[in-house]
Amino acid sequence: MPPYSILFVLLLRLSVHRAAHPDLAPLLSFKSSSDVSNKLSSWTTNSSNPCHPITTRFHGVTCLHNRVTGLVLEELNLHGRFDSLTLLRKLRVLSLKHNQLNGSIPDLTKLSSLKLLFLSYNRFSGEFPPSLPSLFRLDLSYNNISGEVPVMVNRLTRLLTLRLERNQFSGSIGFLSLPNLQDFNISMNNFSGEIPVSVSRFPASVFMNNSVDLCGLPVRECTLPKIPSPVVSSSPTSLPWTAAVPGKKPGNSRGGGKISTLAIVGIIIGDVLVLALISLLLYCYFARESIFGKKEVIKSEKSVYPSSTGSSFEKGRMVFFEGTRRFELEDLLRASAEMLGKGGLGTAYKAVLDDGNLVAVKRLKEMAGGGKREFEQQMEVLGRLRHPNVVSLKAYYFAKDEKLLVYEYMSNGNLFWLLHGNRGPGRTPLEWSTRLKIAAGAANGLAFIHTSGATNKLTHGNIKSTNILLDKSGNACISDVGHYAITPLTAAPRSIGYRAPELSSSNNRKPTHKSDVYSFGVLLMEILTGKCPSVMDTSGVLDLPRWVRSVVREEWTAELFDLELMRYKDIEEEMAALLHVALSCTLAAPDERPTMDYVAKMIHDIARVEVSPRRDTLNTSSNSP
Repeated sequence: MPPYSILFVLLLRLSVHRAAHPDLAPLLSFKSSSDVSNKLSSWTTNSSNPCHPITTRFHGVTCLHNRVTGLVLEELNLHGRFDSLTLLRKLRVLSLKHNQLNGSIPDLTKLSSLKLLFLSYNRFSGEFPPSLPSLFRLDLSYNNISGEVPVMVNRLTRLLTLRLERNQFSGSIGFLSLPNLQDFNISMNNFSGEIPVSVSRFPASVFMNNSVDLCGLPVRECTLPKIPSPVVSSSPTSLPWTAAVPGKKPGNSRGGGKISTLAIVGIIIGDVLVLALISLLLYCYFARESIFGKKEVIKSEKSVYPSSTGSSFEKGRMVFFEGTRRFELEDLLRASAEMLGKGGLGTAYKAVLDDGNLVAVKRLKEMAGGGKREFEQQMEVLGRLRHPNVVSLKAYYFAKDEKLLVYEYMSNGNLFWLLHGNRGPGRTPLEWSTRLKIAAGAANGLAFIHTSGATNKLTHGNIKSTNILLDKSGNACISDVGHYAITPLTAAPRSIGYRAPELSSSNNRKPTHKSDVYSFGVLLMEILTGKCPSVMDTSGVLDLPRWVRSVVREEWTAELFDLELMRYKDIEEEMAALLHVALSCTLAAPDERPTMDYVAKMIHDIARVEVSPRRDTLNTSSNSP
């Protein structure tokens, strides 16, 4: 071979070596030391990039942004240790279940991106890992790990899973305080001491087969240490309180017992009477509250139904839209009502009519400038809107002192409550498939609003999670359409955190289609992060779009997404795609934002992928992370 050819080959090999993927060497090192059965035959030295989508397919390896982020190597008869895998700096998921790995668990502090760690059904020994990254899931069950669980585990404040069953752990767990813990098991160990309140909500089965000294709810009540009883003299002088009771002979303690019992009974009766009185007062107070405050309505009815003849404006009337079952104002007055909430426009009620029909009624507390004609024109536009993802306006009532809007009733609450309500133990998390369905439905509804009518000028003006309601089938429906047009500027500020930058408080610009798109983008970020539109960071209050962008600049860290979404598998690409839509919706320049019909199409393309039956499968009930 000519010298220049040899030089060319050497330069080529050198360039290939220099271009080797940073995660290749740790993977091949692990294979050479642990793959005794050659189950990882697809891991070959012929490839320089384990993340190449075409030329390479490393078994169990997933990548994001050309770096290894997931490693799922289960039931492959792997032996030895896995120290070399700690060099995979971008690794987020590591599952080595059902293998023959042994020795102590290596130092994992270099894996700063690691969120899910599953090492169950191996032969690991040693002690609990001395330091761990900020994990969401930790499963060390069915090994031979011993020693105590260190207090530092409480630093893992985002931990959702902690499984330690079938090991040799000992000591106390009384210090344990993990507020987000949802999956917990320490059975078949040697733990002792008192079970802390923070985990007492879990069933007794997760504590079984430990030391007999392990006590507390839900296992058994802890017995207090016995304290030697003081020596009590039988002389009457040792009972001074009996002398204070007239007519009682010294040494007769039964009389004192009766007085004590009567006192206790009296206290209990008194408490019951006080509670009954308070309940009665509350009942009387709320009984006075009708759907509009019945006294106020009756009073206003006297003014809108004068004895003398007057204009139709003074009398007021119920106006119904097509397809609505008619009823009289008196039917609303007689209806049993429940207040749903208060807003800048007024108070909303759930009303049950005499025939059993449910409606939602909004009583307007004040209106923007303009008279009956302007109000009726706006209602006529809104009353014609009919779409599966828009709450239908059924009727309205207009009088000088009373203005009511009647809507179809949505029985499953609103998105805000589903996302943020009851955050803590016992909360039912909002599944990813449900979130995606809500996002798609809301997008369809808003796109319809923007394109309805001949002029396509209708704008919502107040998109937020409390205005995304769910019907009995779980479909998202947009409420309060066009209310901005009849809401005075002096009303409570609307859409805090959702407001587009061009609609600052320093001007009186009206909402537009593009400002609706911005608000919808914030709504998508709320769905993805589980955070309210205004969040706190180290510098104080930061609006959600700015916070999301700051996190995205730090390489799409897992801290961005809602902790409750970490329980589901194979949704990372969908979350990233929906985040891309949210970012495009919240661009600062209105002209750069997409239209709502295009936004709906993008979300539909994401949701269409999300129909596989394997979705929303919990890690805790499967053999895969």
